[in-house]
Amino acid sequence: MFMLLFPTVVLALERDWQQPYGVLMMLMLPGSILFGAAALPAGWLGDKWSAPKMMVIYFIGTGAAAVLTGLSQGMIGLAVGMGLMGLFASIYHPVGIAWLVRDSENRGKALGISGFFGAAGVASAPLIAGFFTDQMGWRSAFIVPGLVCMATGLALALFVARGWIHDRVAEVAAAAEASRQEMVRGAMVLVVTVIASGLIYQAASNNLPKLFDQRFGYLLGEGVVGVGMLASGIFVISSLAQLVGGWLADRFSLKAVYVGCWALQLPLLLLAANLHSLFLWPTLLMIFSAASASLPAENSLFARYSPPQWRGTAFGLKFVLALGVSAAAVPLASYIHLWTGEFFWLFVALGGFAAIASAATFFLPRPDDEGGVSLPVAAAGADD
Repeated sequence: MFMLLFPTVVLALERDWQQPYGVLMMLMLPGSILFGAAALPAGWLGDKWSAPKMMVIYFIGTGAAAVLTGLSQGMIGLAVGMGLMGLFASIYHPVGIAWLVRDSENRGKALGISGFFGAAGVASAPLIAGFFTDQMGWRSAFIVPGLVCMATGLALALFVARGWIHDRVAEVAAAAEASRQEMVRGAMVLVVTVIASGLIYQAASNNLPKLFDQRFGYLLGEGVVGVGMLASGIFVISSLAQLVGGWLADRFSLKAVYVGCWALQLPLLLLAANLHSLFLWPTLLMIFSAASASLPAENSLFARYSPPQWRGTAFGLKFVLALGVSAAAVPLASYIHLWTGEFFWLFVALGGFAAIASAATFFLPRPDDEGGVSLPVAAAGADD
């Protein structure tokens, strides 16, 4: 949630600071890089130390960094504050998902439910940022959520200290879920798709408020609440797709589900590049829904093709790729907007990334020994 407060706040800063959109969005770059780059050491610490204690650090650190961002003076202070937010926020994915995966029986369902509530937090970010920015100024959009986050961390610290929440690291080492050859092949494919999905998600989600404001903002009135509500609506509704994706991941071939979700995104991204009407909203909703539905299958595949004793570290590596390497989406979108004043070529580029990822998914290992059943048509087409 915290990493998506700024894309709505920036609409107010454009007017207050009289700076171009592309320049202000570059202030996100340090946080975006650290959000991904720090995921690997965070995952390692989750494996070797304590997942619950790492989550305490996540809540308190992220909240404190958000408050610092809200109190910052000038562009440098804002960049430093968001950099610290990215650093502490990097703990959530590799530690939290690995913790969930090793304790869950129905992995797809658990990942779908977790993803739904995580996406609900993401969905609230534009709306929260828009509301506080319009009502109390842009600083409150960071300070108020930051204080709530810190309070949550203190409550979690109490639960951990009293033993109410603890780390269930399995006493007996879990067996590997794939052969070494399958792990190598699956990992190579997932490196490509994870980078592509990270680039698409960061570029699209970070620029949704500006995209709506630019293409049909005249229909939304003054202020930033309108564009924030439209962006939040996409995140809220598309989050439901993770529940569907989790159900599919438990019942059908992971490969077939993953291939199908990627195949949907390519034509929709190219369509979004050309739309300048309200039809853009449902098109983007379908893009985000397809991406969300793919996540339980993607995380299940990642767990399958990683050694159990290093799963937190493996998820850390995943989010280095998904959130760190794909931080390149920030300057990519900023430079394209500075150069063209629009987002057409950005979505064309994202369509290219989707095409590469879609092709790569067909090289995943055969799903013959997966727990689910194959989809009658999609699974056959997805096999090697």
